[in-house]
Amino acid sequence: MSDTPLTIENILSPELTLCRIPASSKKRVLEFIAERVNHQDAILSDTQIFNNLISRERLGSTGIGQGIAIPHCRLEGLDHVVGVLMTLEEGVGFDAIDNQPVDLVFALIVPKEATSEHLELLSQLAEKFNDRGFCDQLRQCTDAQALFSRMTDKTG
Repeated sequence: MSDTPLTIENILSPELTLCRIPASSKKRVLEFIAERVNHQDAILSDTQIFNNLISRERLGSTGIGQGIAIPHCRLEGLDHVVGVLMTLEEGVGFDAIDNQPVDLVFALIVPKEATSEHLELLSQLAEKFNDRGFCDQLRQCTDAQALFSRMTDKTG
């Protein structure tokens, strides 16, 4: 791990910011995340990422309510944190705590030996997503570049 502080701005790349993705189910959302991360870094196994995300979901849904999910998992052999932000064309059932369909997803894939820094990232995400106005702005983005800019804008 580097000495760079773990912030949303440092772990999210434009290539892993995806806007208005069609998805029919929670499983498909998680498959899509795994495929995109593998496409970005072929060393990382999409099957392993998907299986780890599914295993984490079995412990309890990462749907935090208000149409938001933060799926996350640890991954053997990973030496940096990977973030994936996506909005969905239509909300999908995610077994969220409020039973609302999810249309805003931020996936977090962290090294197997993840530390409290990763919990700090989850906390940062939860804080951002707790702001309804901010979430509405993310949902209104029509392309990945706008979505990336909005998510990483330190002024907002």
